[in-house]
Amino acid sequence: MKRLLILSGKGGTGKTTVCAALIRLTQARAVADCDVDAPNLHLVTKQSAVPEFHDFIGGDKSSIDPHKCVGCGECERLCRFDAICLKNGKAVVNEYACEGCGVCEFVCPSDAVILTPDVAGTRELYLDENVFSTATLKMGRGTSGKLVADVKLAMFKAAPECELAIVDGSPGIGCPVIASFSGMDLVLVVTEPSGSGISDLQRLVKTGQIFGTKMTVCVNMWDVSPAHTEQIRQYCEEQDIPFVGKIPFDPKAVEAVNEGKTVVDIPCPAGDAIREICAAVLALLEIDN
Repeated sequence: MKRLLILSGKGGTGKTTVCAALIRLTQARAVADCDVDAPNLHLVTKQSAVPEFHDFIGGDKSSIDPHKCVGCGECERLCRFDAICLKNGKAVVNEYACEGCGVCEFVCPSDAVILTPDVAGTRELYLDENVFSTATLKMGRGTSGKLVADVKLAMFKAAPECELAIVDGSPGIGCPVIASFSGMDLVLVVTEPSGSGISDLQRLVKTGQIFGTKMTVCVNMWDVSPAHTEQIRQYCEEQDIPFVGKIPFDPKAVEAVNEGKTVVDIPCPAGDAIREICAAVLALLEIDN
């Protein structure tokens, strides 16, 4: 199995739009959406199977038994995250602020506090002739890198014989992106022609170099700033990173996404450019097009 990861240094570059188009062009049978903080690949890769749901346990959270609580206020006074307050003489935990450190449990004189495993999100696995793995992290929850690893592992286990697996990663360079890098054969970075786009690309390339992962780059909406596009191409040449193509600004791409389609489902310049990028990416993966 060849494993392709699609990343971007920031949000809004068109990463998922490109990813969905590549999935359609390659007919990839193993797909994962690892942008667990805001998954949206399912909007343009419709699934027919009924998913398997699995709770994701991210850590512990405090809960307080109101029948045991004596309202002494020690937990409120010592909670460094301001996650506890007294209401009507009883301590109440704000689940979004609680970090599960356990201080409240330690200092409670009436054993009213209990640390319990927190369901921080839900992982979904769709199985039919194809495999689609995704997850949604609850608002305010952490450990998204661990959930990303679970999403990838579920896909790999369910589709060990597939020729190509495509993973849509998170934007940025944070924990979920780092978790996405592991085990990938190639990372396609979708960037934009702007000063911030170049800066974010450089940060992402440095992150990939730490992992020793092979990378390649394409520019979305390149004609918005040809000068910045040329800077990106030159940077890739300096870093010995294959530059696989440029996607023009195309209003039809927005129309396609709004209709729940990929940009290669309709005739448009953006779709033609992504077809060329797809061929270049498959060549780097040594897969026959």
